[in-house]
Amino acid sequence: MEYTNIQVSADSDAGEIAPIAMAVHELLGLPVTMRSLNKNGVRIEKGKILDSDYTGPILERVLKENKTLRIIPTSGKYTGIPVIVTPLRNKHGYGIAAIGVVDVVGTVDLGHVFSDYPDVVQSVQECVRSRIAAP
Repeated sequence: MEYTNIQVSADSDAGEIAPIAMAVHELLGLPVTMRSLNKNGVRIEKGKILDSDYTGPILERVLKENKTLRIIPTSGKYTGIPVIVTPLRNKHGYGIAAIGVVDVVGTVDLGHVFSDYPDVVQSVQECVRSRIAAP
């Protein structure tokens, strides 16, 4: 079996970064976007690459500012949905790519969802308390 390397550079294209984005998607089960500094990248949802020429305003902003952002976009594909986007930096600290997770879970108000089920909330609270209680 021959193994190949995965390398990310400022010029990586969608095909080169897709395996990393897919791994993060499979790990978290959430939509993932990723691009390099100089080329558009991928948008992944439900185990599939939906766009292999993707960019978004938050990916671009993270590359420009070279810092992680937790934000709700006001434009782009994920307008109104919380995202977390972080740069991938080279050994000199420069952002050469950005990867983001679309926090669809963050849009769910769990208190509201379970407001009609106080027993569920109480069970969860008891479980949490039992884990933090001293033996």
